[in-house]
Amino acid sequence: MKCPVDGTTLVITDRSGVEIDYCPQCRGVWLDRGELDKIIDRSVTTPPPAPQPQRGYDDRGGYKKKKRGSFLEDIFDF
Repeated sequence: MKCPVDGTTLVITDRSGVEIDYCPQCRGVWLDRGELDKIIDRSVTTPPPAPQPQRGYDDRGGYKKKKRGSFLEDIFDF
């Protein structure tokens, strides 16, 4: 299957028993019918562990906060 954005061949990967199509070029993610519901159901039944705060020092010697990524980073390992 081709990416609708840039025409690159999509890669199929398995995440928690759900097959996901993604484009390695533009990093777009495409789901077939029912796959989003499966991902949501599985995320509700098994909540992810609470993230541990990661602190580092900024240039002035104080703490800096780590910027939170998108929710897709919690689901996919790209």
